[in-house]
Amino acid sequence: MSTTLPSQQAEAFSDVIDTDESFPLDNGHAPVHLIPTEKDGQLKQTPVKTKGTGLSAVVSSFKYAIGEAGLMRGTLPMLQVNQKDGFDCPGCAWPDPDGHRSAFEFCENGAKAIAHESDRRRVTRDFFERYSVSEMSRHSDYWLEQQGRLTEPMVLREGATHYTPISWDDAYALIADELGKLDSPDEACFYTSGKATNEAAFVFQTMVRAFGTNNLPDCSNMCHESSGRAMTRMFGNGKGTVLLEDFKEAELVFVVGQNPGTNHPRQLSALQQSKRAGAKIITVNPLPEAGLMGFMNPQEVGGMLGIATQLTDVFLQVKINGDIALFKGIMKQLVEWDDAEGGGIIDREFVQQHTVELEPLLESLRAASWDEIARRSGISRDQISETATLVREREKIVICWCLGVTQHLNGTQNVQEFLNLLLLRGAIGKPGAGACCVRGHSNVQGDRTMGVWEQPKREFLDRMQAAFGFDPPRHHGYDSQRAAIAMHEGKLKVFVSLGGNFLMAMPDTRYGGEGLQQTELTVRIGTKLNRADLVTGKQSLILPCLGRTESDVRIDADGTKREQISSTENSMGVVQRSTGRFAPASKDLLNETEILCRIAHAIVGDRVGIDWLAWANDYDRIRDAIAKVIPGFEDYNRKVRQDGGFYLPNGPRQRQFPTPQGKAVFTVNPIPREEVGPGEFAMTTVRSHDQFNTTIYGPHDRYRGIYNARQVVMMNEADMVELGLKPQQPVHVTSCFEGNIRRVCGFKVVPYPIPRQCLAMYYPEANPLIPMERTDEFSNCPSFKLTVVTVEAADKRSDGHR
Repeated sequence: MSTTLPSQQAEAFSDVIDTDESFPLDNGHAPVHLIPTEKDGQLKQTPVKTKGTGLSAVVSSFKYAIGEAGLMRGTLPMLQVNQKDGFDCPGCAWPDPDGHRSAFEFCENGAKAIAHESDRRRVTRDFFERYSVSEMSRHSDYWLEQQGRLTEPMVLREGATHYTPISWDDAYALIADELGKLDSPDEACFYTSGKATNEAAFVFQTMVRAFGTNNLPDCSNMCHESSGRAMTRMFGNGKGTVLLEDFKEAELVFVVGQNPGTNHPRQLSALQQSKRAGAKIITVNPLPEAGLMGFMNPQEVGGMLGIATQLTDVFLQVKINGDIALFKGIMKQLVEWDDAEGGGIIDREFVQQHTVELEPLLESLRAASWDEIARRSGISRDQISETATLVREREKIVICWCLGVTQHLNGTQNVQEFLNLLLLRGAIGKPGAGACCVRGHSNVQGDRTMGVWEQPKREFLDRMQAAFGFDPPRHHGYDSQRAAIAMHEGKLKVFVSLGGNFLMAMPDTRYGGEGLQQTELTVRIGTKLNRADLVTGKQSLILPCLGRTESDVRIDADGTKREQISSTENSMGVVQRSTGRFAPASKDLLNETEILCRIAHAIVGDRVGIDWLAWANDYDRIRDAIAKVIPGFEDYNRKVRQDGGFYLPNGPRQRQFPTPQGKAVFTVNPIPREEVGPGEFAMTTVRSHDQFNTTIYGPHDRYRGIYNARQVVMMNEADMVELGLKPQQPVHVTSCFEGNIRRVCGFKVVPYPIPRQCLAMYYPEANPLIPMERTDEFSNCPSFKLTVVTVEAADKRSDGHR
């Protein structure tokens, strides 16, 4: 459910984050900056690109890799990434081919992620002596990342201005001491990034439940939680149903609310295979994205020469949050044809055998207004009819989607409407068809499979009890949004983060920062600095860990060297091993799994039937435990060592739907109400091409033609003219939700091909505008993709009220 902020109910507040102002902490440290000012005069804009990848991507990859890590350390890891005997890419979760793999099985995004880990620069104790927390905060997130790899544990003591070194044992003791002071285990919270391996995630959730809480928020809460809720409700399984091979057989592919050219570039190769096999591709998005328009495959001579495969056949430039209206229109047209022609368009055989609740959907579609569909989607009835024609002529349909769909007040219902279309056409559980939920971080799906969830099912907890001899807590814990609220209200005293950047990933940045600084202790396990290390509790620990590329070797008592392996799960349910091959950045680094085992030993000890130190020394023991608890992982240690790994069970792929009814369930999803009034805009957040989630690799967005700046507002040129704004003019952007005003200042506006009354801003710079309480009814996912805002020239003043 959507959660309101009790502390904000009494009266409206004004939250202005001016890039020239600090955010003062009151926990004894110095003031810090949430959004440092960008230097004036750097912004450059060029025409939006109409094709992506090719030689420029290859050059960018190697330039970044060599610049970060040097010639050898920057390039050699690329030959190991996504190989069957190598390591899983620390970037996105797009799957690898089952059979033959190219020697260059990576993309520009992956190359940057690898170089980011392989960085030859080091953040040592000398760095922390030189820079106070306040001084570090005056620099950008990009600058923080560019300082290099963390090398040893560091602590920020209460009242201190600088981090200082701390031993591993003392760090574990500090965590145990602070957790031991709590009145209840529920005063602690344990957050997880989707980069954590299966072994680390399983240890983490086991430790947390043995400690006594289900406060296990993770990054899924902020991205694909809506997808999981929709697919679980309708299919009985929260994972996508397609395999990589299905793209070769698909006849029609929808790509909705997604920018694979930047976020999942290897997906473009799969779409190219679809196109060459005769498929039509329909792109649905408020912004044109270069990679989806034309793809220059860098593994082909033509692609390197700039020859592009046109991927998109139909570009439907919907208004922001116009997806339900569009897909309702497509289905309404199909139903009208089916009614007029006496059937033949709805797959009645499939529907009767495998689904329930068809009639309520048909009634809602027949009653829907064409005028409302066209107005709310921004797509004409003729365009919708032409799209529906493509759908009726093809039976093998794949629908791909990402965060442009899920991060809305109605994100769950967006996904449900796509699934309705697949069910109507019988496009589930057969080759070349199905639902393709394109996950973000490399193991975000495996993280949830391993049990990192604040709402665990009874069956899962029963298996844990049987395996380990303790009764896990049964009450639900905090998800990410509710954890931020609980911190702000003083209900959480200790916050432990396994990777990630919780502060910058959440909406309402100032509110989240105020919450973090009220805690007694914040702990982050990671490879590089980020802003979450600067906005902290009264005490803070930075625990540096190995990256995916780095070897984790143990020497047994007899002198034998033993190579530890880890594992991950990709977007399509394949579990594969990951083995780092390169020397660690520091002799003091530990694998994230070992760090967690040692924390568990300190805070749980022998109170449960687990030898945590034995787990730390041999990850095979962890996988044996996983095999006892998680269905599909039986004989895990053998299967994970197979070339290419193994597939997890997925009932809907075989048209087996583990819902309460035993069948797939149609749903009725209303068109969202109109929220944007005169003089207002629907603002969506986007990632740049030099970015992965909150990690900033550089200041450019090459495909969108925006360089050297991130504090940018992309606006339709006609809207700029109407407001009297000139390109690159500084503006204030204000959101007003339930009487509460939030504003960012000093951003620059640029003309961009986006629908009228829509605009785009970069994540996380725009996050301060997004209300914490504005979330999806079913998934509680924050609405990053639609915030109602006003825009005005920086030399004007506004109270932000409608």
